[in-house]
Amino acid sequence: MDCTLISAAAVALDLGSTSIKAALLDRQGNLQHIVTQPAPVIDSRYGRYESSASDYARIAAQVLQDCIAQANNKPPLGLCSQRSSFLLWDKASSEPVTPLISWQDDRGKSCCERLHASEETLHTLTGLRLTPYYFAPKLSVLLQENPPWREKLVQGEWLAGTLDTFLIWRWTNGAHFVTDASMAARTLLMDIHRQQWSETLCHLFDIPRSILPHLKPSTGLNLSLNIGVTLQASVGDQSAALIASLTDRSSEALVNLGTGGFVIRSLAAETSAFGGYLHTLVYQDNQRETQFAVEGTLNSIAAALGPYPVKDCNVEDLAQSDIFCLAEPSGLGAPYFRNDWGTHFSQSVSGLTARQIGALLLEAIIFRVARIVEDFHRHSPLTRIYLSGGLSELPCLRHGIAQCAPCPVSHLQQKEASLLGSALLASEHKIKRHRNAEDITVLNGNNALVQKYRHWKVWFDALLKTPNH
Repeated sequence: MDCTLISAAAVALDLGSTSIKAALLDRQGNLQHIVTQPAPVIDSRYGRYESSASDYARIAAQVLQDCIAQANNKPPLGLCSQRSSFLLWDKASSEPVTPLISWQDDRGKSCCERLHASEETLHTLTGLRLTPYYFAPKLSVLLQENPPWREKLVQGEWLAGTLDTFLIWRWTNGAHFVTDASMAARTLLMDIHRQQWSETLCHLFDIPRSILPHLKPSTGLNLSLNIGVTLQASVGDQSAALIASLTDRSSEALVNLGTGGFVIRSLAAETSAFGGYLHTLVYQDNQRETQFAVEGTLNSIAAALGPYPVKDCNVEDLAQSDIFCLAEPSGLGAPYFRNDWGTHFSQSVSGLTARQIGALLLEAIIFRVARIVEDFHRHSPLTRIYLSGGLSELPCLRHGIAQCAPCPVSHLQQKEASLLGSALLASEHKIKRHRNAEDITVLNGNNALVQKYRHWKVWFDALLKTPNH
């Protein structure tokens, strides 16, 4: 037998927007034999974000099989999926009848405008805010624009679902039309308190409840797939990352800084989200026990930083002026949801260098993260926050957040958190995870940043009091 083959506790498959990855989880809790292929190219013309669902399924199966070939056993599969990307397909043939429509697609914008008056109802039932990113607004517009499609779905000739649902359908030869609670919770169609599809929400979006997949727990699925493995766990990608990154259920928070950013912490079961923050259903186990979290978000921060040499910035570049700014080009995320404030400076920056402007934008991200963490800490004390994601590799951001946060900060060294979390779920947590994190030292010499943060909060609060413009 090839000595490189391992006895795996689980195999994980991460269905990303830009890449598809698989990895084996060894008996020591480490990921091995990571296989990666690019996802099909997304055509983003005219505000549409579409790619080939057939190609996606083919590549996903190939990536998974290439990975499993490195195991000397048949490990259980943990699946994690990009949330809200979906398609319609033919029930009999399992062939797509639409492209894979990405979560980034904004065709649901008109639906969101129509439902503006129902936002509070939506937030109460789903824990989310009304945006075109989610499944329901996009599907609603598709059905409105294509009445024959609605009839085919109602008659059961076609099916509609998120990416996980489509692949499970294909890989079980049409035996299972399902999605898990964490994926359903990001559609705007599920009542997260009752953990079932909501007639009220389906009525608002004019989507027949009968066409939606059956709801399943995130673990203990035990579904035999025709690609040679048994699916044991299926969960949204962000949920998987949270499971891998946090050990304590409520006293730690995760700060992920990537294309966008989010700050998330687990909630005690009886606690609700507060103050405009999102209420996130993380996952539901096979005993129907559900873990929730509270979440604050930063929108499109990588795009804000993109034109500037932020990798050249160091900690000493921070707090060098009295200019304040916001760094979310597509509008402020949770808990504010103000799309009238994008990237914004308190004064003209025409006389500044690109590096100086980059430092101001980094400050804005630091301050927004610190403000969210402060709110969480005030609600219930935090013992530590963990930083992850590509932008957390910037020393400026790491040290700035550590300087301004109300609790200790560590930087997670582990990569592929979504793969690790879904593998741990598939292994039923029988494998002890090793969390590798580096504590961030607070630099006493940058008290000016803390001082500027206090002044930024005053400026920011005044900004929020202005009416939408």
